[in-house]
Amino acid sequence: MCGIAGIMLKDSSEPFNTGEALVNMLNGCQHRGPDSTGFALYGQAQENKLKLRLFVGQGKEADTAINRIKKFLQEQGATIVDDEHVGEAYRVTVNFSGDIQKFSYALEHAAKVVSIGNSLEIIKDVGSAEDVDGRYNIHNYRGSHGLGHVRLATESDVKPEAAHPFWATGFADVAIVHNGQITNYWKMRRRLEQRGYEFRTDNDSELIAVYLADKLSQGIALKEALKTSIDDLDGTFSFLVSTKDEIGYAKDRLAVKPMVMYETDDLVAVASEEVSLNKLFPGQALNTKEPPPGTYNTWSRST
Repeated sequence: MCGIAGIMLKDSSEPFNTGEALVNMLNGCQHRGPDSTGFALYGQAQENKLKLRLFVGQGKEADTAINRIKKFLQEQGATIVDDEHVGEAYRVTVNFSGDIQKFSYALEHAAKVVSIGNSLEIIKDVGSAEDVDGRYNIHNYRGSHGLGHVRLATESDVKPEAAHPFWATGFADVAIVHNGQITNYWKMRRRLEQRGYEFRTDNDSELIAVYLADKLSQGIALKEALKTSIDDLDGTFSFLVSTKDEIGYAKDRLAVKPMVMYETDDLVAVASEEVSLNKLFPGQALNTKEPPPGTYNTWSRST
């Protein structure tokens, strides 16, 4: 049992407090996942600039990892614009205009990559939404849209790298949060690996992210990719996916995993439980709905 949340302001000409909204939403469903919390946050993209998030640890371990990362970046011709070491994570912005997939696969051999994107930053760690917010000041983040996840560890350790969201390894700006289990995981993974894709975990959420990013790389619209995912992925699942301009959802046909949404002319918000949506609008009666089994949809932001 995990909790997922997502929000997008449809008119994103002005950034809004995405971080605070997601912290509040995850506080509402924290009981679904007390072990770890994570956020996929989307801000203003800058041409030929990549935002990198990596796990480096603390103390001497972190110093060694950061020096190794800096050496790698120099070898790749990626010049550092700014960087920061907070908690066990290292955030660095670089100037880079080369092949992102080749760059990210190589970087994964030098460090534990959390996310790479022109606009995406994934921040995740053990503890509650309040704990992670306290370490990384999530509530101060302003952007266009984002995803959140609270995790109950069932098949892997309680550690930062096992937390969600997951990015689509090798593809910039694609992230996913997922509640459920993909039972044909290895079959789908082998198919993608045979086409040259690499995976860094055994987590089925990473598989979904790469599956969708692969569709996008072929020129298939996100909405159509979500439609095919319901047939191609076996298991019980509700998931949210985001790119730099879109957010979308898919539910399997059994609909065991809950999902509730609220939409107005200005925004769309989706979560595992209605209490998360109520956290956004305290004291208001919301006209929410639950997506039917086997459905999918996407929303785009205007720029």
